[in-house]
Amino acid sequence: MADQEPHAPPPPYEAARAERATTAEGTLEPSGAKHDPYAAFRFSAFRFYTAGNLVSVIGRLMFIVAVEWEMYGRTHSAAALGLVGLVIALPVVLLSLPAGHIADRFPRKRIVLVTQALSAICSLALAFVSWQHLAIPDWAVLRAGNRFLSSFATIFERHTYFHFDDLSIPLIYVILLVSAIGRTFGWAARSSYFPQLVPRDVFANAVTWNSSVFQIGSVAGPALGGLLIVRAGFPFIYALDAVCALSFFLLVLPIRSSDRGSSSERNAWRSLKEGLRFILHKQVVLATITLDMFAVFLGGATALLPIFADQILHCGPIGLGWMRAAPGIGAFIMALVIAYLPPMKRAGKTLLWCVTGFGAATIVFGFSHYLWLSLAMLFMTGVFDSVSVVVRHTLLQLVTPDTMRGRISAVNNIFIGTSNELGALESGLTAALFGPVISVAAGGVGTILVVLGVSWIWPETRKIGALDKNLR
Repeated sequence: MADQEPHAPPPPYEAARAERATTAEGTLEPSGAKHDPYAAFRFSAFRFYTAGNLVSVIGRLMFIVAVEWEMYGRTHSAAALGLVGLVIALPVVLLSLPAGHIADRFPRKRIVLVTQALSAICSLALAFVSWQHLAIPDWAVLRAGNRFLSSFATIFERHTYFHFDDLSIPLIYVILLVSAIGRTFGWAARSSYFPQLVPRDVFANAVTWNSSVFQIGSVAGPALGGLLIVRAGFPFIYALDAVCALSFFLLVLPIRSSDRGSSSERNAWRSLKEGLRFILHKQVVLATITLDMFAVFLGGATALLPIFADQILHCGPIGLGWMRAAPGIGAFIMALVIAYLPPMKRAGKTLLWCVTGFGAATIVFGFSHYLWLSLAMLFMTGVFDSVSVVVRHTLLQLVTPDTMRGRISAVNNIFIGTSNELGALESGLTAALFGPVISVAAGGVGTILVVLGVSWIWPETRKIGALDKNLR
């Protein structure tokens, strides 16, 4: 690169690229070498980051299962579960664009490290609050917080047995908000830092394996979380999440990086508008993001899983853990299939059919009263979602210039991050009004309607062929 210092270390993947190009006999691989499903793991930076990411995901999803079950157990309110989504979504809506700008201005690795440290501190704080929830001082501000939450829930709840009398509840929401602020800045930095770990020619393979690693965590985290709720309790899970966050910190720390951020002093708002204009100009990227956003917003049933586990399927916290894990199992298996297969030839049509399948599986799950059928449908939502993730992430990262990746990742985070959490709010409030079954089934129908709308508004989505050809 033109601005690289004369004696600056090479990008972390250069040495591994040379090793990968040489066979055991010391000769270069022929240009027609067969597809290497493990190409991304040839680079040490990717291996360190991926190991840390796996540990972090396991800890975070144990944390989520515990928070949802603890909150529902202390309130018996669907609205309370929806408010968890709102608290996590607010920083994404308000701070993602500034977070993206900062990720383009300052070293991304440093931001990742700082935000992981903050995540660990928040998890330790939540462990203490959960452990001492019966000994929390009777402060007027906490009583006022509970009165406000109860008044809000009263607007939506159809039953009268919900309650907001535990003084830890407002504190849990505050800690979740602070943690979400840190994660918003961390997500923008991580999304734009990740493409620097491997060369461009293996990035699609890295995206696939990164998705696979996330899905492994999505299986192990909830399953362990459900078991540990019964065996160890909520404070232990929160403390364990702090250990996982610090492990990611230590694994990212030794990664060599030439990432220094931008030295430009451009106006922040102008810089952010450039990111928005870039997304709006790339119609195919906008279409795929929109499709994924509304599919998750309408079709996501995960926020209501504690209610299904308690009231409909009667399977308790261990069953909740497996319901949370089932989509991850499906997504992981599908990601492995994608990694071993050559690049998709008709990515657009595959994407549309998979999102349609996601909606159909969600409808069946909503009406199911059998645990085995519910687990099967959640498994299928993971299978279908895995394809969407690979297509969208590959398109987004490889059409984006490196100098704009932080801002584009921030815009993407607003689309996708808010759809997860605002979808939780929508599901919780809809369930409070109409019941969990109608909430989930109607969301699945809405997802299928969104597929039809995207296909009609952006017909070029159907024409996306092989991803490598669409990214030039």
